[in-house]
Amino acid sequence: MEQTDEELVDRVDHAEQDGFSLLFERYRATVHTHVVGIVRGTATADDLTQEVFLRLWHRATQWKREAPLESWLRRIGTNLALNHLRTIRRRREQPMQPAREGHEEEGQKVEVPAWMIDVSTAAPDEALSRSEHRRMLQSIVGGLPHDKQVVMRMVYEAHMETRQVADELGIPVGTVKSRQFQARQQIARSWKEMDIDWEDFE
Repeated sequence: MEQTDEELVDRVDHAEQDGFSLLFERYRATVHTHVVGIVRGTATADDLTQEVFLRLWHRATQWKREAPLESWLRRIGTNLALNHLRTIRRRREQPMQPAREGHEEEGQKVEVPAWMIDVSTAAPDEALSRSEHRRMLQSIVGGLPHDKQVVMRMVYEAHMETRQVADELGIPVGTVKSRQFQARQQIARSWKEMDIDWEDFE
């Protein structure tokens, strides 16, 4: 009979590696997918996922069992991923011009959500290729305020519901919606400032 999360955490609390291994196999993929959706780098997500489970190994008693273990692990992953993004943001400059293709630093490339480059919302100027759109959007998204950039990634890349984002970040649902709206408006304004026609994001 499969052991419950509670039973396995009790085993981890007693430093039983077998119990830890079972939890790692049970939730590794879920945590990794969640973290990838925020940091957008597989190598970075690998490291952060390992850190999540190190926290479990060393701090198993911090799980209060009021919420599912998976939610608790995801919250740890969120906090670690956001801290990573803050560190990256402090270390790098954020030029307004698009980065040169092939010169993005490891872990710093900002992938653009599919909805931003879908043909239904593409600029009418056919002289601009899809790759040019992508590079420009990478620069714009990377220049968003940190709080708005994180919300956009969690909603459009991690495919999280508004309520989930609010719960993970510990903020009201209305704040998530406000940050999402403001981010979309800022992206639209940036396109106008670049003298490129772009359909309204609303």
